[in-house]
Amino acid sequence: MKIMNKPSLIFLLFCFWVVQLVAQEHKSIPENPRVGVVLSGGGAKGLAHIGVLKAIEESGMRVDYIAGTSMGAIVGSLYATGYTAHQLDSIFNSVNFEQLLQDQVPRNAKSFYEKNDSERYALILPFNQFKLSLPSSLSKGQNFYNLLAQLMHPVRDIKDFSKLPIPFFCMATDVETGKEVVLDKGGLPEAVSASGALPTLFSPVEINGQLLIDGGVTNNYPVRLLRAKNLDYIIGIDVQDSLVNRDKLQSVLEIFTQINNFRTIHDMKEKRLETDVYIKPDISAYTVLSFDKGKQIIKEGEKVAAEYRSIFQEIAKKQKQLNYKHKDLQPRDSLFIQNIAIMGSSKYPRNYIRGRLKINENQKIAYTQLNDGLQNISATGNFKRITYRLLPQPDNKFDLILEVTENKTDTFLRFGLHFDELYRSAALVNFTHKSLLFSNDILSFDGIAGDNFRYDFQYYLDKGVYWSLGLNSRVNQFNKNVAFKTINENIDIPNLDVNMVDVHYFDFTNQFYAETFLSKHFKFGVGAEHKYTRIETETIFGEENQQSLPFAILEESNVYSVLGYLYYDTFDDAHFPTRGFKFKANFNLYLFAQKETYAFSEFSIASGYLGYTFSVNPWLRFKVDSEAGFRIGKNSMGALDFVLGGYGAKPINNFVPFYGYDFVSLSADSYIKGQINADIEFLPKNHFTLGYAMANVENDLFETGNWLSLPDYTGFSFGYGLETILGPIEIRYTQSPERNKSEWFFSLGYAF
Repeated sequence: MKIMNKPSLIFLLFCFWVVQLVAQEHKSIPENPRVGVVLSGGGAKGLAHIGVLKAIEESGMRVDYIAGTSMGAIVGSLYATGYTAHQLDSIFNSVNFEQLLQDQVPRNAKSFYEKNDSERYALILPFNQFKLSLPSSLSKGQNFYNLLAQLMHPVRDIKDFSKLPIPFFCMATDVETGKEVVLDKGGLPEAVSASGALPTLFSPVEINGQLLIDGGVTNNYPVRLLRAKNLDYIIGIDVQDSLVNRDKLQSVLEIFTQINNFRTIHDMKEKRLETDVYIKPDISAYTVLSFDKGKQIIKEGEKVAAEYRSIFQEIAKKQKQLNYKHKDLQPRDSLFIQNIAIMGSSKYPRNYIRGRLKINENQKIAYTQLNDGLQNISATGNFKRITYRLLPQPDNKFDLILEVTENKTDTFLRFGLHFDELYRSAALVNFTHKSLLFSNDILSFDGIAGDNFRYDFQYYLDKGVYWSLGLNSRVNQFNKNVAFKTINENIDIPNLDVNMVDVHYFDFTNQFYAETFLSKHFKFGVGAEHKYTRIETETIFGEENQQSLPFAILEESNVYSVLGYLYYDTFDDAHFPTRGFKFKANFNLYLFAQKETYAFSEFSIASGYLGYTFSVNPWLRFKVDSEAGFRIGKNSMGALDFVLGGYGAKPINNFVPFYGYDFVSLSADSYIKGQINADIEFLPKNHFTLGYAMANVENDLFETGNWLSLPDYTGFSFGYGLETILGPIEIRYTQSPERNKSEWFFSLGYAF
């Protein structure tokens, strides 16, 4: 007899050890077992549940009950609803978790007023009764709820979770008593939202008078409660964190998770023994927020499940229902809305909410339109939570019942920081108060300190589908060293023997306007405006320059106008758009002036902008835009000329950025400009940009026909941009061939 060599013997002993180890992880299987599956919480690690469910499904094993906590509740509830594990894989791989977790409202869902707000402030803090506080969470969980409600539409009428295609329950925690709460009845999306309401990340969810947070705080692995459902065999999947060293405890959420793990790890020592098949994927390389690694985490679930495939198959054989197949559920993509009712609103009128919802009665809509409407309402910040019910009506129609929970916080302090090469450094503190005179109004005041003091006051009465009214008052000023030639060409002053003039530009504007929305992204407005402008210099009147002039102010006036505008904007991002159109048209008719230092006569100014952005692939996009402006009527006022040059500052009046030229370099009463930009997002939120611009700028440009000639001015640029919590940080190198000079521009934060 041939004696086995030593390596072969070691290999056989190893295989025997593995078989014994797996055997210890499960108990004997009874005849026709009723099988329950328990899914633990674990944040992003819970995506491994999908990989294990794939193996269970492929084995033909019937699942008779599912219990879950937090991410386990999310995956388990959708599986219990009727989706296959492969469908869940596709669903979660298509989800934008950053938008979902941070409750980001897409720019397209915001009103023009809200777009301006979201592109201005870096930090927003509640300030009720003059007491500054911190937000209760990073996210209200609205986007999360919207997704669940759509996916769970097929079981919307089932209020007893034991009647789902697969019976189900999940765990939550009463934040007031600290006791665990079993959620097995009610609205399924609300219950699962509560089970996954991780403290600091999501706001608590109120259900039946109880304020609920993540079930993982009290029961992250509800195996005992599942066992009590008259089940014979329990399969448990444990994806919760183990304790980590201090190097991995960098955020509040990571520290909170570590503290919570003290208890859950201890509990698992006993609960593991109560599980017939205990499965723990190797996902230690990932964190509770590693949603960007979702595919890899699901693969880890598939990998560990392969070790238990024979057990799943053995269970399937002992179940009397042979060839069991999980249902393949198709999510609904459209609805016919017959009637709309709004409940829970005492402060905000129905037309205000309906105006944000932008859905008409007796209309067929895509389901995405309903989600967009909910995001529109959420974007106002006036509601803590918006839920809905769809009541079935004859002919496959539905009544939409909106249930809103109003936000009691109506006062905020908001902050911003910015630097650019025109205004220099600036810090912004904003005071915002809602429902001052009316339930749907908002008052906002920006105080801007730094190298140039400024302010911006807004009062806006939002009438929803009707005409909204607004008041605006602002002061803007800056100092800039400007070529004397530029000043002399547009302001009537004597010729002086100087090259550069240190100019102080001051603008004080007051507006009253009314506007209405022609569509979700299209608004039309009319109004009246008072504008005081002053341009002065110390260069000519300083001690070093003894030339004497009869005035220190180069130009000054109060002008009064009526105005109109049309705006259309579908850009998905203000600074680094990937798709969309943008159109702006402005018209001012200046009727009279006071205390002017020039000969005034009635004139008007018209300007327009058209831009289009498209993506070639996920990391390359192009933006093409064109704009023009002109003056009608003879008038020598220079403060409202079109002024081209610079980059990174928020334009005022008729200032226009232009590559290759410094701020306030080109000026005339009319211009035309074209520009193309390429944006390469080589890493998430990191952008390499290339741009080319061309323009003609001269007085009476459109009367002479020179707007059709080859461009007199051109410029190109390349630079780097980074998206941050403060706003974009950009550095650009620009050059103009005709000047043979270059300009560097650096900007930090949202421009204001």
